[in-house]
Amino acid sequence: MEADLQQRREDFEREAIPHMDALYNFAMHLTQKSEDAQDLLQETYLKAFRFFDSFKRGTNCKAWLFQILKNSFINRYRKLTREPTKVSYNDVEDFYETIRSDDVSLNDLERELFDNVLDDEMSAAMAALPPNFRAVLILNDLENFTYEEIASILDIPIGTVRSRLHRARRAMRDQLMEYARKRGIVPGK
Repeated sequence: MEADLQQRREDFEREAIPHMDALYNFAMHLTQKSEDAQDLLQETYLKAFRFFDSFKRGTNCKAWLFQILKNSFINRYRKLTREPTKVSYNDVEDFYETIRSDDVSLNDLERELFDNVLDDEMSAAMAALPPNFRAVLILNDLENFTYEEIASILDIPIGTVRSRLHRARRAMRDQLMEYARKRGIVPGK
């Protein structure tokens, strides 16, 4: 029994752990908050380990994990929309202290680091995309999933993947055209 658990743990670590950074990046794009992304990532890995017996060895573990993450995100979103907003007294007190102080830095270090990876214009263009376009763009262009894998992860037809990807790229191109002209990437009109 103990040997089986040890083997399962080793198999899981070998198959699933290498994809943690990619999953965290996707969770960040979905949630837009570091703490929420970390929670979503943790929930994803807990579910994945719990149901690792149902994972078919030799198939794409990364796609399987992305699907778990996406489903967990959707379930969380649905749960949050059904619940009334809860606020603790400590949060109110902390907020009051924050707005009272004039010297509070509004820069979040992790957000600042993330924004430095991509220029502000690129980050803004990506954030301006509708979530369903952003998800397809990230999965294809940043995570290198195939159309078939994206369709499976997002549970949408492959034609919808192609359409959303085309429209997302066009929207990014339109939003970044002036940026590209300023940087001399494309000639001005």
